[in-house]
This record gives sequence, structure tokens and C-alpha cells, in this order.
Amino acid sequence: MAEVMQEPIVYVVDDDPGVRKALARLLESEGFRTSLSPSPQAFLETYDRTVPGCMVLDVAMPGTSGLELQMQMPALGLDCPVVFLTGSGDIPSSVRAMKAGAVDFLTKPVDADALIEAVSRAVARDTEIRRAALERRDAGALLDTLTPRERELVPYLLTGRLNKQIAADLGVVEKTIKIHRSRVMHKLGIRSPVELLRFLERTGRPHSQGPGEGTLQVELPPKSVMMLKLD
Repeated sequence: MAEVMQEPIVYVVDDDPGVRKALARLLESEGFRTSLSPSPQAFLETYDRTVPGCMVLDVAMPGTSGLELQMQMPALGLDCPVVFLTGSGDIPSSVRAMKAGAVDFLTKPVDADALIEAVSRAVARDTEIRRAALERRDAGALLDTLTPRERELVPYLLTGRLNKQIAADLGVVEKTIKIHRSRVMHKLGIRSPVELLRFLERTGRPHSQGPGEGTLQVELPPKSVMMLKLD
């Protein structure tokens, strides 16, 4: 069963308490849930990576700066989208931040509409990334319910071949292929080769579009991998 996405959180990270409160009032008036932190260290202690959202991050702060936090995030396994705020409008810093993946770089005093628009884009980006990850996980779990023989049939089903043609390729009786085809379609919730291809793309796992075009790599529970030759 698919998980219900939790309500996003906008993390406001700024060493100025007045700025934090003002930003929180603005964001909450637009329906956003907020979490306020006076420093990058405090943010790291409160950030919940299981909840979608984004960060409104001040560039210049005592100790670890906003830019330094952004640079550290990949190593920390964090991919929370960032909207930067700065009082100086430093162009080199903005270029660096945008190249590192920042959603926007706004100057203080920030325009309310510009901030809401940037935060909305950031939250939408994070929500979509998380939704796609959940779809990959759920599709992969369904794929793992297939038996080894059913997995062996998958690349052949992508070609749209008839049961008797697949049976001849695999050296089995047509009835066996018919049974396994029905089970694969039922388990994966698909009805056609096109739907099967789209399903495999959702899993994010390597696959071939049919026999004779390479290999299909399918993860077997718990961690082993089976390589099916398609020649």
C-alpha cells in the first residue's frame, strides 16, 4: 500500500530572530508549516528527512555559513531543496549556490511574492522527487514477487510475442507460458507490453526491451542479483 505523503515543512535557517519570526509569519499565512533554526547546526538537529519540504537559508551566519551548509549536504545524505536569502546580493555567491542546485537566491528585504513562489517551487520539487522514489520502491517490491521462471519470461513479454513463439524459444509447452504470462500480468497489474515497459521504467532497474538486446538485471530478495541472458 502506498504511503500517504506528510505535510511539507519549510525550514527557516537565519541567525536573526526577527527575520525568522517575520518569515515564519509570512509562510504560515500562505499555509506552509515552518520550523525555525538560528544556525545550520540547529537545523541539522531538527531536520526530519522523512518529511518533504525545503529550506529558506541565510547566506551569511556566524560559524558555518549557509553556502557551507549547502556544500556539506551531499556528504550528509541530505537533498532538501534550498532557497537562499542574502543581505548583500553577492553575485559570485549566488552563482555558486545556483550551480550547486539552489532553487533561488533572493536578497533582503525579500519580496513576499518572490519568496512564496520560490518556496512553492522548492516544495513541489522535493515532493515530486519523493513521490517518484516511493513509486520506484513500490514497483520494485511488486517485481520481487515474481518467481525466477516468471522473471525469465519478462523480457519476452516486452516483445509482444505470442505464447507459442515464446514457448519455442524457451523449449517449453505453450500452456506453461500461458500460465506464467497470466501470473506476471496479474502480479504487476499490467495488461500489455507497453504497460510492462512503463512498469519496469518506474522500478529504476536496468532492463532490455526484449531477447537479443542485452541482459535484464533483476534483484532477487534479499540482495542477490540474477542476470538473464537474452540471446
